Amino acid sequence: MDINLMINFGGLQLRSPIIVGSCPLTADGPTRLAIQSRGAGAITLPSLFEEQVIAWSKRNGNQLTTREQRLLSLSDETDIEKTCGDVESYLSLVSKASNESTIPIIASINGEVGGHWSELAVQLQSFGASAIEILLHHPAPGHPLHPHTIEDMVVSTVSQIEQQVAIPLFVKLEPEHTSHSHLAHRLLSGAHGLILFGRQPNLDICLDSFELKRHWDLTHCGGIGQSIGPIMRIHRHCPAMPLAACGGIGSSGDLIKALLAGADVAVVTSAIYREGPDVVRKFLDGLKNFMRTQQLCSLPELFDKRPLEFDSDRERQEYIHALSSRPESFEEGCNDHAMEGDRWGHPA
Repeated sequence: MDINLMINFGGLQLRSPIIVGSCPLTADGPTRLAIQSRGAGAITLPSLFEEQVIAWSKRNGNQLTTREQRLLSLSDETDIEKTCGDVESYLSLVSKASNESTIPIIASINGEVGGHWSELAVQLQSFGASAIEILLHHPAPGHPLHPHTIEDMVVSTVSQIEQQVAIPLFVKLEPEHTSHSHLAHRLLSGAHGLILFGRQPNLDICLDSFELKRHWDLTHCGGIGQSIGPIMRIHRHCPAMPLAACGGIGSSGDLIKALLAGADVAVVTSAIYREGPDVVRKFLDGLKNFMRTQQLCSLPELFDKRPLEFDSDRERQEYIHALSSRPESFEEGCNDHAMEGDRWGHPA
């Protein structure tokens, strides 16, 4: 049986539903070619950060706001080594990657709402980017805003960028928005797809110094389970919005679950770090084997098998049952030191 994995994601025609996510690995030419040869549908370049865009804008003679001056000053003080040192280097990377690749190359920009994104987006398009991914962070905690105001800023920024370019614009959302389904509807006029979700570093507290520590970990295999519910809800409420699942795609099973939940494609990053580019072929082979077993020849046929969510009454009953039942480990006697009690876990 011939399996066709081609999919149109927000205007990008992809040969498979796997997009390799933004990370330093994709800045390397041989790595990109290896990823391409394993069957990936598209590759996302490392992120270009707002601080770099501010510096570029200043070099072009633009006036900076007080906030932008502060960000630029802080960036100069910390002197963090970035994959691409400045906008000019990033544009060269976009051009090089696009010329070397036979699959779409997605540029990635990362910062707060507002800024000089539109001017940069035009440059990214002219240097050969097939699409643009943008992650818009919430304003700093010191400047609390109403959630609706934050949504307005996101929608306005996306609309301004979309009006300046002809290539697809994908918005990577953070998990903290009040209603992703509502925001998805509002973004239909500007975004060509949503990526769910952008990650934040893990926070820890040092008990010796009472200071915060931030660190990144690779996502765990099976972590997609945390996103299946939100993806299903957004897809149900806004089926016209193309969706990309992001985070926790660690096996072909995770990929299949993401597609069945409502995602058109899946973004894979941590698995590339763990297993190398060959993991792309492994995931696609697993997807094909599953589809062959289910007598499915194309992704639209797979999408037709998507399960419907429980109706609200049934979902409520399942929720109550889960919180009212004792964990199976207690029933099996796995915890020798567990306090004895009644069937609800109350002490006897």
